[in-house]
Amino acid sequence: MSLHNLSPLIYLVDDDDAIRDGLALLLKTVGLASSGFADPQAFLAGLDPRAIGCVVLDIRMPGMSGLDVLGRLAADTDLPVVMLTGHANVDLCRRAFKGGAIEFLQKPVDDDLFIDTVQQAVRQHIASRERQAAGDEARLRLARLSGREHDVLLRIAEGLTNKQIARELELSPRTVETYRANLFAKLEVDTLAQLIRQYLALLP
Repeated sequence: MSLHNLSPLIYLVDDDDAIRDGLALLLKTVGLASSGFADPQAFLAGLDPRAIGCVVLDIRMPGMSGLDVLGRLAADTDLPVVMLTGHANVDLCRRAFKGGAIEFLQKPVDDDLFIDTVQQAVRQHIASRERQAAGDEARLRLARLSGREHDVLLRIAEGLTNKQIARELELSPRTVETYRANLFAKLEVDTLAQLIRQYLALLP
């Protein structure tokens, strides 16, 4: 699914209806859609892990705490999480960040700070998904290569010339040129720099 076909969605998870509704209206003023949940379990059941956006999560809720929800989210989705609390302390902040939260805001939340935080979270999420998609596509292209093409690619990345590659692999320079042309076609690149960048991006 293309990222360009997805609109960002902000999940608002807070048992306080007034806060949830207020944040939803605030997000609407900057063109961001939201989906509100008073119940953490209902949120987890209704979450689309493929969604682009972020989660705004209250830390103190009846039945299931925000930190418990945060732990569940870490296993199910890469959506960034902004924590909200009316009772901030160092221990809660530490546990939230350790659990993967990207920001910790205290109620009552400043409108401008809230909007800036959410917009930044959405931008970071889109960039992360785009990098992931690009990596997936590059891996698929690399999978098209034959064993010999992999051998040639490795040596190109090491800086060897066609003649050096030919000697090392006991091939003719013309055969190496053919493999090199195949690499450019299969990896869908136009320059040597693009070829090497794509290869290096997939190294562990």
